[in-house]
Amino acid sequence: MNFLKWPLTTLLLFVAANTMMFNRAEAQSFVEGVDYVQVRGIPEAKSPIVREFFSYNCGHCYRQDPLFEKTVELLGDKVEFSRTPIGAGRPSWILSQEAYYLAQKFKLTPQVHGNIFRRIHEKEGAFTRPEQLRDYFVQQGVSADKVEKAMSSADASLAISNYDTQAQLAGIRGVPSLLVNGRYLIKSKHRTAEELAELVSYLSSLEAEN
Repeated sequence: MNFLKWPLTTLLLFVAANTMMFNRAEAQSFVEGVDYVQVRGIPEAKSPIVREFFSYNCGHCYRQDPLFEKTVELLGDKVEFSRTPIGAGRPSWILSQEAYYLAQKFKLTPQVHGNIFRRIHEKEGAFTRPEQLRDYFVQQGVSADKVEKAMSSADASLAISNYDTQAQLAGIRGVPSLLVNGRYLIKSKHRTAEELAELVSYLSSLEAEN
């Protein structure tokens, strides 16, 4: 096929039509009930957004964290990223929820997120006492007084309650789980970062169209 002989308008129409066909074929490769499900969900302040439900105590979360970090990097500024820690009624997991709350409060999340995973799964194990959590954040440069006040505050209790409510409304049955725009729960995480980023982008566009 000799494209050089085509008029410019015809060539542009040809490119546009093929682009539409490609996008439609790509969209059709994701199937509701197989790749994702719609859930009761949660109201999100920002959109588009992908929310990871996780626990620092969860081995699967630890192993998949690099995958999600790469996915977020590929998505760039197109999609907001947030996390919700899961407590599951387990004392050590609830302490890990508090760890995430403290990291957010003291703006230390980029500094400590991976370190907390490694502390639990490669070094000292899970936090089992509030004093361990306090000492950890003191080591990060926060005063013991500030950490103790934050841990015993009404804001901390409200944050933990909010984490639990989000998990309940999203129908989370295991972690890690990814929820797009508070509505679409991704079923299988056994994908490359590129594939996962494509699925998140697709689900974000669904929300934009509805």
